[in-house]
Amino acid sequence: MKRTLIAAFLFIGLGLVTPQAQAQTGTARGKVLDAQGQPIPDAKVLIEFQGGVTRKFEVKTNKKGEFMQVGMQPGPYRFTVNKEGYQSAVTELRISLGDPTQVPDFTLNTMAQAAQQAGGAEASALRGAFQKAVDLQSAGKIDEAEAAYKAILVTSPDVPEVYQNLGQLYLTKKDYPAAETAFQKGLELRPDSADMSTLLARVYQESGQPEKAMALIEKSAGANPQDARAQFNRGIFLLNANKNEEAIGAFEAAIRLELGSGEVHEIVLIAHGLERLDAPVQLLDVLEHVHHLPADGHLAAATNIEVGLHAVHVSRIHILEAGDAHRGEPGLRV
Repeated sequence: MKRTLIAAFLFIGLGLVTPQAQAQTGTARGKVLDAQGQPIPDAKVLIEFQGGVTRKFEVKTNKKGEFMQVGMQPGPYRFTVNKEGYQSAVTELRISLGDPTQVPDFTLNTMAQAAQQAGGAEASALRGAFQKAVDLQSAGKIDEAEAAYKAILVTSPDVPEVYQNLGQLYLTKKDYPAAETAFQKGLELRPDSADMSTLLARVYQESGQPEKAMALIEKSAGANPQDARAQFNRGIFLLNANKNEEAIGAFEAAIRLELGSGEVHEIVLIAHGLERLDAPVQLLDVLEHVHHLPADGHLAAATNIEVGLHAVHVSRIHILEAGDAHRGEPGLRV
């Protein structure tokens, strides 16, 4: 009887000690999910103590994407989750005594998803930097704009719009060698750009190289037979070269390609302007003026609109039909 009581007492004593011993450590539990919220099984979770003593645990998730680690000394831990084909994830958390500490859910992106997100963030940053440079240029802060464009090229050297705007900036400053270099680099990246070809031709024209300018414009128009802007620009340079009949043909080609568009609207406005100008006509200057005129939003909804071009001996231009004219602002392509 005495032995039975002693054994019972010891059993009760051990029962009292066990919960206290368990309370000296903590437990962590968590879950690993994919981007769609589905569990990721067999993901490796590395748990490292950050309290100055090397202590590591490693556990894998079950079919429900859950993991649990017991026997952890209280303190700060780093949790690193890895799974083949997924981007790893890391978080840090303090483990406490007593009840299990719930680790926030890990959401792992596939490597393809991670690359897409990184590309989206970079593109967004690039657009922001580009817009800042454009705003500076528009505000007349030329030196600051130049520095902003050059800063973009340090990390993104293959953006043709940056070279185009830099070239225009140098053209404004009449720094023709720098403008030529910028436009040539832009054309290397986007050879079919009628706009940059026209701007480079303008550099040649203003720097006393009209033959080179005309050759470039002819090349651009030939390479872009369905581009109304390219044909329109060809007409401008032909007119400046006093090749009026060829200019008429280029303008008519542009009209056929872009009836009812902003290009036709500009042609009509220039035609009206020419009526009030004396020859020889510098159409580049007229075009600069037209781009700043407010669009009236409509061309007449009639047919056979006759516009006199007396300054260049053209009797009339037939516009077969026209609708609302809308202008679109060019944007940055990334």
